Amino acid sequence: MVTHSLARAARLRRPAIILASALIGVLSFSGCEKMPLLAPTGTVITLITTSTTVPLNGEIEIIATLIEQGVAQTPGTGTGTNTGTTSTPGAGTPVHNGTLVTFTSTIGRVEPREARTENGQVRVRFIAGGQSGTARITAYSGGASATLDNLLVGTAAAARVTVTATQQTLGSAGGTTEVQARVQTEGGNPVPGVPVTFTTNAGTVNPTSAITDENGIARTNLTTTTQAVVTARAGAQTGEVTVGVTASLGLGLTVSPNPTSAGVPTVFTINTAANGMARDAVINFGDGRQQSLGNVSGTTTVTHVYNSSGTYTATVSANDAGGSRQSQSTAVIVGALGVTVTPSNSTPNVGSSVTFTANTTGSNVPVSRYIWTYDDGVVQETTGNTTTRLFNTRGVKTVRVDVIGVNGQQIGTATTQINVI
Repeated sequence: MVTHSLARAARLRRPAIILASALIGVLSFSGCEKMPLLAPTGTVITLITTSTTVPLNGEIEIIATLIEQGVAQTPGTGTGTNTGTTSTPGAGTPVHNGTLVTFTSTIGRVEPREARTENGQVRVRFIAGGQSGTARITAYSGGASATLDNLLVGTAAAARVTVTATQQTLGSAGGTTEVQARVQTEGGNPVPGVPVTFTTNAGTVNPTSAITDENGIARTNLTTTTQAVVTARAGAQTGEVTVGVTASLGLGLTVSPNPTSAGVPTVFTINTAANGMARDAVINFGDGRQQSLGNVSGTTTVTHVYNSSGTYTATVSANDAGGSRQSQSTAVIVGALGVTVTPSNSTPNVGSSVTFTANTTGSNVPVSRYIWTYDDGVVQETTGNTTTRLFNTRGVKTVRVDVIGVNGQQIGTATTQINVI
């Protein structure tokens, strides 16, 4: 009886053991499916970047290649393009598709953080934030890893800053000029998207901070009345430019005589400061006429004749060495030309001739002609300042002379009377 009971118990336990074994096998298989596929021992990871510099908030692509039984080599110098490789593949074969690779970065971030290989490669993006520095990117899978430690972010890529001004020298009154700061890498490539701060020891800069464009250039405007040094800073690098201000020409303008009279030659004297060169100088006499003087220095004189009375503003203007236009003005008071008429006989007899002479107060007054008008309607015109008239009737006679300047305008007039007896 005992033997039969044991045999029967054994038969009942056998299905339970089989069922338990099958359940353990299923659970083991399910656990294997959930475990990630990692690189096998001896795998070499190679990291390649399209650039070794990244602007703030910019991004670049990173390629990781995983080769089984690869041969590690000495890392490169980290300069130029595609030189972020920390190891190079040997003669092995790519890892299995789906091999999981994880990335970390000391600054910025890598997206996606985890990726699976296809044909032995994964492609991810490094996205820089607003922090400048050297990013250290690490990729690992299983026991294999590789590090990229020469990725310069933001101002960390700046090796030099070159500063220039569109106008190296301003006029004597100062002014505004654009200042450009060019930020470059050690290899001379532009560094875009980085902040540059500007300061000056004189005047003002606006803006005081700017972001470099795709050519690595940041711009500001300097406004100053004196020589100024503008300093541009990008990260640890600085550069500067000096903008000069031209010394004043010291333009001076005097007039003699002043007051003067219409028709009288007036002398204008133009002065410049010692060693000052006035370029493209022009004097405007204020009566609609002007005269080009060219380049002058020291003392220069010109003569001008006003044809009518009035008050005129004479102005001399010229460019200084910086191309700025300077000017100096003065008022010129012009009165009517003083003219007198003198008869040769103030009480002539009927039928006798009388000579009339017109005199002006200024010497060397340029006159084109004289017009003599008598009260009986007779008009005479002479080029000289005298005329003769025969009177055939008695009485008081009035004679007027109009003096005409070289431009055809009347510059003076006078009258006189005689008594014919």
